[in-house]
Amino acid sequence: MTHSRALPSVLAVAASVLLVGGNARADAEVPLPSAVFRATHNSYSGNVDGARNSITYQLDHGVRFIELDVHDNGYATAHDYAIGHDAPGDQVDHSGNPASNLLRDWLDVIDTWSEGHPAAAPLVVMFDLKDDLTDNPSFAAGNLGALNQELVSVFGPRLLAAEDYPATPPAVDTLRGRVLPLLSGNAKSRAEYKRDLGNSPAVALNAAGQIVEVHDSGSGTLWYWTGTYHDGRVTWLRHGKYDTGRTPAVALNDDGDLVEVHQSENATTLWYHTGHLGADGEISWSPSRQYDNGVLPTVAFTNPAGTQVREIHRSQSNSQNWQWNGVLNTGTSTVSWSGNARTSDARFDKSTSARGASSVRVWTGADGPTPAQTLRVDTDRFAGDRIRYRQVAFDEFQKGDSAELQQGALFYAAPATESAFITAARRSGRLVRGWDFDSADLATSPPVGYPATNHPYDAWYENLLTRSGAVQ
Repeated sequence: MTHSRALPSVLAVAASVLLVGGNARADAEVPLPSAVFRATHNSYSGNVDGARNSITYQLDHGVRFIELDVHDNGYATAHDYAIGHDAPGDQVDHSGNPASNLLRDWLDVIDTWSEGHPAAAPLVVMFDLKDDLTDNPSFAAGNLGALNQELVSVFGPRLLAAEDYPATPPAVDTLRGRVLPLLSGNAKSRAEYKRDLGNSPAVALNAAGQIVEVHDSGSGTLWYWTGTYHDGRVTWLRHGKYDTGRTPAVALNDDGDLVEVHQSENATTLWYHTGHLGADGEISWSPSRQYDNGVLPTVAFTNPAGTQVREIHRSQSNSQNWQWNGVLNTGTSTVSWSGNARTSDARFDKSTSARGASSVRVWTGADGPTPAQTLRVDTDRFAGDRIRYRQVAFDEFQKGDSAELQQGALFYAAPATESAFITAARRSGRLVRGWDFDSADLATSPPVGYPATNHPYDAWYENLLTRSGAVQ
């Protein structure tokens, strides 16, 4: 599709603001949110649907925004995500691109190009999540933590993580050679990336700074987070589902061995797991075993070696507390329980764990527009952080999304026809994508930062981007 219509005068005005002394290279000195970049929509489609050519060709010709549509349903078999529009392989052009649909193969192409072009303007790689990643129960099943790890392992030091984006918008020149990952698509996945929800959280911290948090979903499933404590901050490493039940509690020794207790989902039976926390943050869990009846169980190690535990819970019939003593056998992944008796001692505070001067407390509460069940963490030095995935990727806010997705978002997006949304976002200092930008008639003032087109080599698009001072 080509257009001979002259560009709107407002575009010429916007271009004059972006260009410094008529020198397009000087545009690179403006803050990143003020710049304009060549961008493609459904970049993987090449010439199957549109006229983009291969990913490498797009990058060679100045495109600095690549979109990859991502599916996760084959992750357990392929140990990777897959590229495609409505399904893996759908509308994928393999000519000049990887022969497979595996995400890593496509990321390797982008990484190789980026490594060979260290002076290139910052490159955004957007992942349009076509599936819900929140139903993946573990890292091994391809949850958002696995996606994080893939990004880090592929792009390495060239990756600019969202958590490292400076408070003051950086100049484009300072980001040359960097890759910015961006999550789009499935709104449930984008929301869970920014926060997690749960009920009745419990935590354990050991002397090595390892952390295990457990909670129930409120609807009968049990989940864990693991992380590390350093200088008052918690870095969360792994997340997953480990059982059904409610009101869990956990104890962790200095060797990474743990004992978890919980109440059954729809009854008053009490169950326990043992487990071991690995250096990668993953937990190897034993099967669950019933040890009593009751409600609201709590547990703690009672000797320095971390082999003896004490469990205290409340009777299912009244307010009386009961106790068990236990000995952990890591060889058999069991606890030998004894000494069941009434106790006047209070149940352990499962929400707080301390080692020396270091302490961690977990709780639930809204953080601005997030739900009241948002999982939060305090330490001895900082309060109110969210329990969530590392913010490796930026999280896109689209027109019509919830307030919690808008909170703190740097990247905004809408169809290119939504000129009012696009211009308002640009004026507020956001990085803005307009997709299906396939006509000069869609030009705005200020111009959209990422006009994501299906026809990047049409004369009207080249003319528009040149006049807008697009950065390469």
